Amino acid sequence: MKVGLFDHVEQTGDRSLATIFDERLRFAQLADEAGFYCLHVAEHHCTPLNMVPVPGVYLGALARITKRLRFGPLCYLLPLYSPLRLIEEIAMLDHLSRGRMEVGVGRGVSPFELNYHKVDHADSRNIFFDAYECLVKGLTTDKLNHDGPYYKYTDVPMALRPLQRPYPAFWYGSSNEIGATWAGEQGMHFTANGGTAHAKANIAHYKAALEKRGGPAQHKAEFPGGAAIGQLRHIVVADTDEEARRIMKPAFEHHLASLNYIRNLNGSTELSGRLNVHRGIDFESCEVNGMAIAGSPETVVAKLTEQAGELGTNYLLAYMMFGNLSFDDSLRSLQLFSTEVMPKIAHL
Repeated sequence: MKVGLFDHVEQTGDRSLATIFDERLRFAQLADEAGFYCLHVAEHHCTPLNMVPVPGVYLGALARITKRLRFGPLCYLLPLYSPLRLIEEIAMLDHLSRGRMEVGVGRGVSPFELNYHKVDHADSRNIFFDAYECLVKGLTTDKLNHDGPYYKYTDVPMALRPLQRPYPAFWYGSSNEIGATWAGEQGMHFTANGGTAHAKANIAHYKAALEKRGGPAQHKAEFPGGAAIGQLRHIVVADTDEEARRIMKPAFEHHLASLNYIRNLNGSTELSGRLNVHRGIDFESCEVNGMAIAGSPETVVAKLTEQAGELGTNYLLAYMMFGNLSFDDSLRSLQLFSTEVMPKIAHL
């Protein structure tokens, strides 16, 4: 079991954005030193949920202050990019980090965020497929030629090529069976979201599609079977279960408010369609469904071991800075997790 980190880089309400960036970068340095595998950062727009809507800028900073930690977006929202510009960005980041870039891609979970950018949600799936095809071509050729329904390029010289060949590994995160199946068909590395029961079905669809394909497109020897199969979990570790839950509850509910900000702003009261991310409505319900894990090192090890056995995952995305968690509480949680949890789940 490898362990990575996930982050939205969220507004806390009690610290300046400059302070939040300083804290996150220091947290990444410590995670690098502790042996975490990768840091995945989200991309969202026009919401306090995400203060790095241009993830490449943030990742450029990470590239220069870390040494071993891999990193990447989870995910780049492809309908919002010029594929040519994104190809160049990926190549730059891969060289800046000396080959540590991991590329998550997606179409965007929020129709409201897409609409703010004048992208029709109804078209976003087809735009995504066209952009993804163009991206793969551009990362593997000296001249880009592409004639798709949305993007067209003729003999564009690709002066920038990534350090990793043929290109950095692609990742896909999904909370539904359609997306999970597509990720398996493409041979991508995969992360699931949502409660344990819901995620189990999505992971099963991913595995079936990956097996039918014959394996991952870019084999990673550090993961059994060559493909990373991950699960996102919000985690707080403290000396006792009671302390961990006391710390986590207000921060997690701040985070839920951020997650719901755009939907509530637009008067959408139902979780349906693309907005249905299959989460609980409060901290307690997310504890029950397995998304939120708070406890002593022993409790966290036990819960992660149980979930990994049920889900069949080989990768954990630990979400350890979220909501308005204080920096001190986050650092203490990271220290306990890296010294008393990670060594005991490494064999899973």
